[in-house]
Amino acid sequence: MIAQKILRSVRLFHLYCGVFISPAVLFFALSGAMQTLGLHEFGGQHPGYTPAKWILKLAQIHKHQTIEQMFRRPPAPPVGTAPIKNKGPNAAPSPNEPIPLKRSRLPLQVFFLVVSLGLFSSTLTGLYMSWRYTRPKKLLQLSLIGGIVLPVIFLLV
Repeated sequence: MIAQKILRSVRLFHLYCGVFISPAVLFFALSGAMQTLGLHEFGGQHPGYTPAKWILKLAQIHKHQTIEQMFRRPPAPPVGTAPIKNKGPNAAPSPNEPIPLKRSRLPLQVFFLVVSLGLFSSTLTGLYMSWRYTRPKKLLQLSLIGGIVLPVIFLLV
């Protein structure tokens, strides 16, 4: 009898907690998939490509929890040293520099895209099932609205 009450409480906690965090899970699945594809990067493998502003904003929120674009400054050279010259693409690596291995990123990218798609679709089906099989729906609606509104407020404050 007590075990059933505990199990019911745990299931209700799981339900409302899952509905509350589902908007964030959907956001991170979508923005993570875009980053896996490199849609947030300028140029790179596709010279002349410029990402849309909304993609840049999603990437900023995903990576840095802010909408403002953050620019990295190159580190200042130590005092008393000559600036480091850029090496050309055909320059030989120095003896102390590790030689990078050329591995294909495609298998891992495909895997992460499948994971993003699975996470996105399973979250949507979880939301559907929670809505379909839960009575009353008032607390469910409040959980979902809270999961959408609170991050937006935190982002804008």
